[in-house]
Amino acid sequence: MTMLRPLIVTMGDPAGVGPEIIARAWSVLSSPPGPLAPITPFVVVGDAETMKAQGQPVEAVLSPSDAASVFGRAIPVLHHPAPAPVTPGQPDPANAVAVADWIERGVDLVLSGEGCGLVTAPIAKAPMYASGFRFPGHTEFIAELTADIPFSGTRGPVMMLTAKDLRACLVTIHVPIDQLPELVTGERVARVARVVHESMKRDFGIASPRLAMAALNPHAGEGGAIGLQEVTVLRPAAEALRAEGLNITDPLPADTLFHEEARARYDAVVCLYHDQALIPVKTLDFWGGVNATLGLPIVRTSPDHGTGFDIAGKGVARADSFIAAVRLASEMASARAAR
Repeated sequence: MTMLRPLIVTMGDPAGVGPEIIARAWSVLSSPPGPLAPITPFVVVGDAETMKAQGQPVEAVLSPSDAASVFGRAIPVLHHPAPAPVTPGQPDPANAVAVADWIERGVDLVLSGEGCGLVTAPIAKAPMYASGFRFPGHTEFIAELTADIPFSGTRGPVMMLTAKDLRACLVTIHVPIDQLPELVTGERVARVARVVHESMKRDFGIASPRLAMAALNPHAGEGGAIGLQEVTVLRPAAEALRAEGLNITDPLPADTLFHEEARARYDAVVCLYHDQALIPVKTLDFWGGVNATLGLPIVRTSPDHGTGFDIAGKGVARADSFIAAVRLASEMASARAAR
């Protein structure tokens, strides 16, 4: 693996499982040879006292450049204190401003070249909104923070969920099902497909990406008998994309798109709505799924779960997804560095 600057990890909501899964991940990744070695070291942006409460050694650092020398013996932390006391399972809007600041600091460190990619631990919408945070979540916030940065490609953000050999990329995210017919437009589908195509090359080193497109209606609409979107929107979009040089299928029935043999035929699938992507991802690997944001000037991944306030501080949170997110960010950053 190409030697890289460290990954930047943001703590997320300090009252959630973020600090715990970061500490658990460090305990696995800091002791090669391990199942994921070699791996890029990471440095945590957040509250050092909260990290110390997780039962693993912590060392405050002044710069991400210190991470490589520290990572083998302690969790390197760029200390940005939480303004209010942290109680596991009890989010405090008083800390939400700091949470947003940690994310912004993490993005700045990657943009400056001090970090090779960003891995974000979970945040919760309610305390963030109570503090005045105006973005739906990490994805949109990071997209705004990087909006003015030059980027040679189709700009996202596009959400990609991964599990094992599946990369599922979303055209729409958190929208009601009854709004899908108006939201699934040819323009939106084409933009997402372009982002995914370019990302497969840039972030995964796939020279000739193969993309599948999921249909909206059962049986891909059966020629218009069970819905017209495949005929009027999706197939024309696929044809136009192929004319641009993309290798993408016509819309395929989603019920036969995710079994093992089908997955071997494509590198990524363009899914039209939340559950169409999330159900197969979580079925394939409930604990180890990863959320990655494509189409940004920086690499960004996160675990595919939330803050887990109900289990925070109980010592039962699993770090599988966070470990997978670190591994994926490391792989994506290496692919970018090799170009």
